[in-house]
Amino acid sequence: MSELPTRAQARAKEVSAGPSIARHGRLKQRHPLRFLLGMLAAIVAVVGVSTASVAAYAVWDVAAGLKPSVKLVDAKGKEVVPQVGAMNGAFNVLLAGSDSGGGNAAYGERGEVLNDVTMLLHVSADHKTATVISFPRDMYVSIPSCPDPKGGSFDAMSKQKINNTLSYGGLACTVLTVQKLTGLDIPYAGVIEFDGVIEMSNAVGGVPVCVAGDINDPYTGLDVKAGQNTLEGQQALAFLRTRHGVGDGSDLGRISNQQVFLSSLVRTIKSSDTLANPVKVYGLAKAATTNIELSESLNNVTTIASMAAALKNIDLSQMVFVQYPNHYEGDGVAPSTDAADTLMTALKNDQPITLTGDTGVGSEADPNAPATGTPATGAPATGAPATGTPSTDAPTQSTSGSVDLPSDVHGQTANQYTCSKPYSD
Repeated sequence: MSELPTRAQARAKEVSAGPSIARHGRLKQRHPLRFLLGMLAAIVAVVGVSTASVAAYAVWDVAAGLKPSVKLVDAKGKEVVPQVGAMNGAFNVLLAGSDSGGGNAAYGERGEVLNDVTMLLHVSADHKTATVISFPRDMYVSIPSCPDPKGGSFDAMSKQKINNTLSYGGLACTVLTVQKLTGLDIPYAGVIEFDGVIEMSNAVGGVPVCVAGDINDPYTGLDVKAGQNTLEGQQALAFLRTRHGVGDGSDLGRISNQQVFLSSLVRTIKSSDTLANPVKVYGLAKAATTNIELSESLNNVTTIASMAAALKNIDLSQMVFVQYPNHYEGDGVAPSTDAADTLMTALKNDQPITLTGDTGVGSEADPNAPATGTPATGAPATGAPATGTPSTDAPTQSTSGSVDLPSDVHGQTANQYTCSKPYSD
């Protein structure tokens, strides 16, 4: 099996990918279709706006902000054809968070372009449940043969950390790797840079998060005090990036810390304060279209709108954030096969899942959760590193008809109120 390319080779591949990206960029000249999609995006974004001048500006602005798209291929190298029309049945969307800085000099000199955040959204066929799976950046997986942006393909690799896939073969390679790992078909994907995270948090007017103790992380610039904090801009980005400041200082702690933020973000977006505010709704639409590089299959506003409609009425208790089952191995982690099979089988069979474990090493239950919310259950995880082998717990069926995940699988639902847990040795 081939090894990962050197940093210089990775950089060369990035440069060589330039003409391909430019060719996609020239699609802007075929303005009728793109303008139509932009109008649809704007209509969705400015629902409730009665001022004609504001609505007209929104149409133009969102249309102008659509970014060039990325071509995806399936496991056989066949191009994924974009779908147009209403979203029917179950669907999967992958979002990769790049650590490249997006060319912004404010983030300093970056190394290889790594997907230090990889998340997969699965929505059930009946649109009643949604599951967001976070894949640890240091998890060793097999990487299938991936397309080379300048033609041909890269060899498959038997064991590499998953966060190398973006530098190895771009977004298409990350998608192919997660498809191979999970057995799920992933026709939609996107890449978000640091600035995109900032703009999304700004668009909703900040995201309220609970912090169990003061956190000061010089590596990311995060400086928050114990209690409730409303994070936006650079502090929101620093909060999502920090690992030295939370839990046991590992990427696993960072995942559970991110889920504190994401669950609150979902509650914020679904709140009447956001949905009834056309400025915030429009801001979210613009932040997404201008800061996320989408696959060709997802760079279609009709598709995005139909996905949003599918998610709109899912109850917060049925929106689950879960860490892909894993255990420590060497200098990283490895998939916990039995627990992962339980999770993926449930999703493939369209069965809801129930978390029986705690929220992870980077978070704990919020003792001041509002009466209308649900505090996270289960004892807070200790900072001790995980050891041992994949779980052998047999899947069980809960009284509600959902599948109970093994207790060593961490996560929370969107209606669970949690606090970030400061770093502890």
